[in-house]
Amino acid sequence: MAGTKKLKVTLVKSPAGRVATHRACVTGLGLRKIRQSRVLADTPEVRGMINRVSYLLKVEEA
Repeated sequence: MAGTKKLKVTLVKSPAGRVATHRACVTGLGLRKIRQSRVLADTPEVRGMINRVSYLLKVEEA
């Protein structure tokens, strides 16, 4: 789909010791290591996961 917005999501804090659902959201976003980044489509599903674990992430427009 041409013109789809993208978000660059970077893991800045460790999900270790967090609630299991929050760890699952981080994994679902494709993030495994601190300072790892992924470029993801800006969809409601991705936004929901980002909102749930926003305290662990840095989000930028890509």
